[in-house]
Amino acid sequence: MRTIDIKEVKKQVKAKLADLGTQTDSKVEQAIKKAVSDETNELAKDILKTLLENYKIGRDKCLPICQDTGTVVFFVELGEEICLQNGSLTDALNEAVSEVWQEQYFRASILKDPLFDRVNTKDNTPAIIHTELFKGDKLTIRMALKGGGAENMSALKMLKPSDGKDGIKAFVLDTIIQAGGNACPPLIVGIGIGGNFETCALLAKKALLREFKSPHPERAWALLEEELLQAINQTNIGPQGLGGATTALAVQIETAPCHLASLPVAVNLNCHAHRHCVITF
Repeated sequence: MRTIDIKEVKKQVKAKLADLGTQTDSKVEQAIKKAVSDETNELAKDILKTLLENYKIGRDKCLPICQDTGTVVFFVELGEEICLQNGSLTDALNEAVSEVWQEQYFRASILKDPLFDRVNTKDNTPAIIHTELFKGDKLTIRMALKGGGAENMSALKMLKPSDGKDGIKAFVLDTIIQAGGNACPPLIVGIGIGGNFETCALLAKKALLREFKSPHPERAWALLEEELLQAINQTNIGPQGLGGATTALAVQIETAPCHLASLPVAVNLNCHAHRHCVITF
């Protein structure tokens, strides 16, 4: 049995969250630099250059790279041979969020009630926390700051098995087209396929937290990721929805076994401010 101090977990999570609000994934930044040289649409090229300038200002001056500093989402992978000491993990994660949002003056975006009492909690809590048990003695925490604009344009559909690959592609493309510029492209597209109604949505979110542009380990799914990326970039939606060949930077798929009568598909969009990281204890 391995012991992990909750206080140390909070300390490291807090440090990462403070950086996440002001920096995008370095690989995303490199992908946008490449897109600048590949783009033939001059307006799209100018927008991509502006995004790069924004990233530099955020990094150099420790300022948020987007005014929407997002909902904080945690995926916790907890080893069964771990003993957590000196507090509650859930409390520690929420305390880290609360302190960072107040100390960094990030925008608080979480409301107490979704409809009847839309009062701001003022510290961006509660965070969304998903916890899974795994064999072993490691604790892994994946975290993301998820903006509302891209999240609002995400979608889920219970396809019929007979819809097959063509049905999946049609649904994904329709979701992208309906989103247009509202999700702040260029996008990272997370897709969950399989499981059931709720798990395919979680798979789509998990897909976004995978290492940027890491292909699916199974070749058939990796090829589908490539096909979808090409098709999305042929829509001419482009950066910020103003035209061009850079609508998406990556498509990442996660899958799970499903019922023989079902083909659940979820599409979770992320904007160019791809703010995520992982900590392993």
